Amino acid sequence: MWDTSGLSPPNGDTRDSECPTLRDQEGFVINLGQGTDKLNLHFNPRFGESTIVCNSRDGKSWGAEQRDNHMCFSPGSEVKLIVTFENNEFKVKLPDGHQLTFPNRLGHSHLSYLGSFQLWCFPLS
Repeated sequence: MWDTSGLSPPNGDTRDSECPTLRDQEGFVINLGQGTDKLNLHFNPRFGESTIVCNSRDGKSWGAEQRDNHMCFSPGSEVKLIVTFENNEFKVKLPDGHQLTFPNRLGHSHLSYLGSFQLWCFPLS
């Protein structure tokens, strides 16, 4: 697991990441927010279900799941994401160009937490 605090990207900021997934994974998770209990974006591609689940978490309460059946990831495939954080939403551009939009339900104007992503690399540009 990789965890960081003090990330604090401003609104409108974009992060580009490229990494391979592990061949024996059932999926992966990227969490962005202000801590483990304040997640503005929980991004969870699930290989076995062929779906991408997005959600938010405020304390012990999870929001309603947003599901997208546009699955372009598979075990061992390269993961390249472009995540743009805007005032009201996150935009996640997938490797094949498909874009998901998820609302900023918690309304935070900055993020200080990136966690729960098992990875080989995570370059930020």
